[in-house]
Amino acid sequence: MAFQVATKWFERATLADGITHIWEPHVPALLRCNIWHVRGRDGDLVVDTGMGIASLREFARDILDGSATAIATHTHIDHIGGHHEFDRCLVHSSELEGLCSCSGAFTLAEADFDPFEIGTLRFPPVPGYEIAGPIIDAVPFADFNLSAYSIRPATGVKPVEDGEIIDLGDRHFEVMHLPGHSPGSIGLLERATGTLFSGDTLYDGPLIDALHHSSIPDYVRSLKRLLETPIQIVHAGHDPSFGRERLVELATHQLDHWGA
Repeated sequence: MAFQVATKWFERATLADGITHIWEPHVPALLRCNIWHVRGRDGDLVVDTGMGIASLREFARDILDGSATAIATHTHIDHIGGHHEFDRCLVHSSELEGLCSCSGAFTLAEADFDPFEIGTLRFPPVPGYEIAGPIIDAVPFADFNLSAYSIRPATGVKPVEDGEIIDLGDRHFEVMHLPGHSPGSIGLLERATGTLFSGDTLYDGPLIDALHHSSIPDYVRSLKRLLETPIQIVHAGHDPSFGRERLVELATHQLDHWGA
């Protein structure tokens, strides 16, 4: 199959509160992770890094400098592809190995990509996130080798735990351990503004709760914790950002679905 060459692999939008949203338009919605850059006085934070198909650092070189730390909300492939480009990386302790070793890596060479089995990670069918055919609809440059692509392990990785504070000087983000989607899923809460980076714990779309390491009882506790937290804006791992009213609607609907 012949692929078009994308003039640029990433797109981005600058928000009013010092946050930049970056995404990969040529990756299907199931794996199109939201990448977030947060500007701080003493250092920057990058929340998740996408698939690693093209260089995130090169695309965002005007806003990324040596002080940037990349944090993984969890270690599914669509969230950690670019972490190897950063000297300092953070991840919950229970998923440390996933970021350092990237077990279950895969290539993009399959003509008929099966999104429901990627290495050792199985995805159940998710309505609205179907993938038919190849995983990408373009390549970042003409001689891109689909067979050579793989998730590269990160270095300089440090574990974080629930309640730890990530200090950017003028901004402070509290690590919230929110297991359910995966054992080490985390959110990042800026209490001063009520801003939450939620990863895949909660987004404005169908949640994935049936992976081999998912836990609905843990997920229930995590969503109830979010409902009890003074959150005003959610920047999620997928789909558009939303406010508190939508947070309550989404979380309540999901809890009702589980009978919780």
